[in-house]
Amino acid sequence: MQAQTVEENSLNNGASPSVWRHKNGPLSSSLPNIVHVHWEVNENTPKSRRNTPFIIGVAGGTASGKTSVCELIHKQLNNQRIVIISQDSFYRPLSQSDLARVHEYNFDHPNAFDFDLLNQVFKDLRDGKPVNIPTYDFKTHSRTKEVTSIYGADVILFEGILAFYNEGLRSLMDMKLFVDTDPDERLSRRIMRDIKERGRDWEGVIHQYRKFVKPAFDEYIFPTKKYADVIIPRGADNLVAINLIVQHIDGKLSEAARAKITKSKDRSVTVQGVEDEEEQFSIDM
Repeated sequence: MQAQTVEENSLNNGASPSVWRHKNGPLSSSLPNIVHVHWEVNENTPKSRRNTPFIIGVAGGTASGKTSVCELIHKQLNNQRIVIISQDSFYRPLSQSDLARVHEYNFDHPNAFDFDLLNQVFKDLRDGKPVNIPTYDFKTHSRTKEVTSIYGADVILFEGILAFYNEGLRSLMDMKLFVDTDPDERLSRRIMRDIKERGRDWEGVIHQYRKFVKPAFDEYIFPTKKYADVIIPRGADNLVAINLIVQHIDGKLSEAARAKITKSKDRSVTVQGVEDEEEQFSIDM
């Protein structure tokens, strides 16, 4: 499928007035790596009642606005059970030798991520199984004991710089979005974010950007743009693109719901027919 670039060229009708909220409050990019909810389904729920989630991958350079795009999509989808998962949750914990040279560690290289765990988590989600998402501490560069349980989502938004890098992971996605933002804007956002949220100093952020972030974008991230179904210029500022994407997702979810209802009705008719036959046979006896 050839990627479509969506430009904002007309007025949009804004977010829907009916916005589903996370149980702990509105979504925010300053929240931990994972936004989650629990629904009235569990591992004992029959397979016939489990949802196959619509999985959307959202890739792009550092600080391109991936999380903001996910939040806007979330706000405009009505009455859907939605979860946002960040690839940052799947950083590998650093060893003692890595910690000793943490300023020389490349967090934008594919080897920095646990793709084996990512693939297993998303296969389980696709199969309707409960999963536990790790929590990564950016100050200690390790995983904490806390995990987040996810189960029963209608829509899963997976965002990360290398969301499209792994072929197995890509194959599990129903839709792939690439957020395309000006490099200078991304650098500015990166500096502010890393200083405020990750406890880093200005010089360290610039050093890391020049030595690791930009080269990794050119070598590993930008080439994955070719896998996108939709390219979003200017990220979350492109509201028309977001609206069109939401309409597409809504349509796909409606199709799935209709198919599920039809299947349920067909099953009911079949069961009723079997009962009638058994009843008639008993009468004949």
